[in-house]
Order: sequence, then structure tokens, then C-alpha cells
Amino acid sequence: MTDQVIWDWSMAWQVLPDLLLAFLKVTLVVTVLGTLIAAVLGLIIAIVKRSAPQPISGIVAFIVNFIRMTPIVVQLMFAYFAFTSIDPLTIGVVIFGIHYSTYMSEVYRAGIEAVPAGQWEASTALSMSRTRTWVAVVIPQALRATIPALGNYAISMFKDTPFLVAIGVVELVQAGLEFGGNHFRYIEAITLCGVIFLVASYPTSLLVGRLEKRLAFTN
Repeated sequence: MTDQVIWDWSMAWQVLPDLLLAFLKVTLVVTVLGTLIAAVLGLIIAIVKRSAPQPISGIVAFIVNFIRMTPIVVQLMFAYFAFTSIDPLTIGVVIFGIHYSTYMSEVYRAGIEAVPAGQWEASTALSMSRTRTWVAVVIPQALRATIPALGNYAISMFKDTPFLVAIGVVELVQAGLEFGGNHFRYIEAITLCGVIFLVASYPTSLLVGRLEKRLAFTN
């Protein structure tokens, strides 16, 4: 019986183009677009929960809690089977964006509550409108306190993209698994998937850290 080679460089080089293509066309696209949706929608949710009348804010809070407390894979599958005419990749982007907006909304809420009461009072004394107070005073200060947490949720979303396999989207990890199944070797593909995740995530975490320090310095 011949010894099995633990690592085969020829297999690694063979699978790498497929992994990079899946990363660029699916994993990165879902992460970037999903993060944009989550960041904008999360801010809207936070503002509505704070400013809207009780019936509306209560309904929004219930929906947010429901989404946050159910697994994202279940939400993906529900949307996939409920909206069969929509492209699965589009479903993935929207569901990831909505799901993570519920977490980001809590980050925004904490940042908004961290704005000193004197800032609200000063805006009122200057006869600033409610909208201008939010745009020019509250949101800029809240963002300085929330950037690190928002960046961490973006990284978490990136690492959750393998759940897209539940709706038939071939992202980075699934591309590696398919290659492994076709060639009866998984170690090279799965290892390279981990390396790609690390190479993409680590610089992002460093960038978030530097941005946190810069924003703190300008406070």
C-alpha cells in the first residue's frame, strides 16, 4: 500500500483559481453589498426605535428581535423558497443585509445614547430642526463610537457567507468542497479557503483598529 501524500502542490495550484473566482464573484460581493445594506438599514432602525411613536417603535423592535433570534440559514431558505423568481445571489445579499442590520442597529443605538444630553440641548437652544440635529450633531458623534463594532460585524458577515450553500450559491467554501469531491482530495482546497479568509479578514481588522484610533483622536 502506497503512502498518501498529505499535501499536493499541484492540486493546490489547480484549485486556487476556482477559489479566487468564487471569492471575488460571490463571497466578496455578498459581504460588501450586505454590509452596505446592514449599515444603512441599521441606522434607520435605530433612529426609528428612538424617535418614532410607541406603536411604530414597538413593532419595529419586535421585528428586529425576531430576525436577530432566528438563524440566518433559516431566513435564507425561507426567502429562497418564498421568492423563487429572484436570483439566489440577490436573496443572499438582501438577507445578509437585513439580518446584520438588526445587530448594527443596536450598535448605533448605543452610540446615539452615548451622545451627551448637552448636545441635544445645545441643538434645541440654537433652534436647529430635528433632522439637522440628527444629521449634523448626533449621527457624526455616534459613528465615532460605533465604527469598531460595525467593522467587526462586517467581518462576521464575511465569515458567515458559507451559509449561502443552503440556497445553492457556490461561494468560496462550497467551491472548495466541490473541487474536493471531484478529485477526492479536500485538504488543499479547504486549507486554501482558510488562508483566503485570513488574508482578507486580517487587514480589515487592522484597518478598523486604525480608523478607531483616528476617530478617537479627532474627538
